[in-house]
Amino acid sequence: MSLQFLSLASGSSGNCYYLGTEDYGILIDAGKGVRTIKKVLREYGIPFEKIVALCITHDHADHIKAAGTLGEKFGIPIYTTETIKNGMNRNYCMVDKVYSAHRAIIKEVPFKIRDFTITAFEVPHDGSDNVGFFITYGNQHFAFATDLGTITPTADKYLRQANYLVIESNYDEAMLQHGTYPPHLKRRILADNGHMDNARTADYLARIYTPALRNIFLCHLSGDNNHPELAYKTIENRLYEEGIRVGKDVELVALTRNHPSALYTFEEPDEQE
Repeated sequence: MSLQFLSLASGSSGNCYYLGTEDYGILIDAGKGVRTIKKVLREYGIPFEKIVALCITHDHADHIKAAGTLGEKFGIPIYTTETIKNGMNRNYCMVDKVYSAHRAIIKEVPFKIRDFTITAFEVPHDGSDNVGFFITYGNQHFAFATDLGTITPTADKYLRQANYLVIESNYDEAMLQHGTYPPHLKRRILADNGHMDNARTADYLARIYTPALRNIFLCHLSGDNNHPELAYKTIENRLYEEGIRVGKDVELVALTRNHPSALYTFEEPDEQE
């Protein structure tokens, strides 16, 4: 049972991720235009018709730009909480509002999309409502936590179960503190309902690592207060301090902001993992 993962874009100018099997796939967030989503999927040999659902993490513009169009014009069901859906419909960036396409979900109540069992869980961020997703396919566990200011016990419960983990590593604190952002924006980013920085993400990963964690994808990197190489090295060095070797014990990728990642294919891990 192979599983494919693709980041179409990961950053403040747009977030969209694909997770799929041989027969179907879902999108996590839709912060890029429909034409861009179709184009990227086509370039990777993924027919747009394979998309059977869209899961939305929160109602910020960089996660929902194409959601209404995908749902109402293309008939793709949109799974998110009632509060997030209402926030999406208030957002200026969504020309097409979400009505009939919405499928209401409740945090920590699993739901099914074909062979995927998906659980939304609370994460601390400053949208109207905010979730991460824990997705099980056979014996494979995929977790998404794209925007969060800190790791709560609830988020930790799901993230530490992942074989494949997409987790925010938004900024380097020194770059943010000495950068050009106004004080109110710095405070927002640094807050517990803001964003995770490289060091905190690194400490968390070093704490929860087990051999069952095969791949780590660092997402939502800031264009002004981070670099992919810096995020990667911060996590790599922290893991090495705990005897965890990137490239041998675990694979690590810093996802780019405006360009698609490689298309990753994962095979089902052994039961004992």
